Amino acid sequence: MVRLKAFTLAEVLITLGIIGIVAAMTLPALINKIKYREFETALRKNYTVLQQALQLAQLDTGEAVTPNNYQSGYGRRAPIKELLLKYIKKAKDCGTGTEKGACLENEAISGNENINNTYKTFNNKNVVDKYMMDDGQFITTDGTLFLIENSMSSEANATFPIYITVDINGLKKKPNRWGYDLFTFQLMNDGKLLPVGAEGTQYTPEQGCSKTSTGGRNGISCAYRALTDKNYWNEL
Repeated sequence: MVRLKAFTLAEVLITLGIIGIVAAMTLPALINKIKYREFETALRKNYTVLQQALQLAQLDTGEAVTPNNYQSGYGRRAPIKELLLKYIKKAKDCGTGTEKGACLENEAISGNENINNTYKTFNNKNVVDKYMMDDGQFITTDGTLFLIENSMSSEANATFPIYITVDINGLKKKPNRWGYDLFTFQLMNDGKLLPVGAEGTQYTPEQGCSKTSTGGRNGISCAYRALTDKNYWNEL
């Protein structure tokens, strides 16, 4: 008689149990890796979109788009949002952020007490400073949200930074955190658009991309690290 070798039911169940445990341990990390890879791709894409819009504007107008000629000042609001709306395809205006009904309301100004849509800082310990995002907002068909800050000055000839923050997967999708799916760029005086944290921008990576800071602007300079540090996404 030929004896056939086979696994017992107990052995099969034990094996499946081990496979299930290993999968449970590794699957979340794999899912996060895929998600962060998608975030990185979207960040680079939208950085390119903004740069191309500014370059097209320069070609049309004959001058670089800088904080000096597209900035807020005392008693006036900058036309930078209108400029970007012109050159970013299918972008839709959704307010400034100071009024009810804007994509992302600064409730301290709009007076809307029912607002609960907000962003968190890099380390998730605080809500972000919405005053950095309430001078112009627009959204594209894929849900990408652009938020502009034109620093106001009481001095007629003073020049202050212009910041453009991008929610790369939209306000309705998590995690809604600076340095994860929310990134900020600074328009420089020479017309270049740099990720905040780069040399010459207002915030260094140490100042604005910290795992311990409880400030409302923690995460504003993560964009530079996300674009240049090969370990950034693996360490989130």
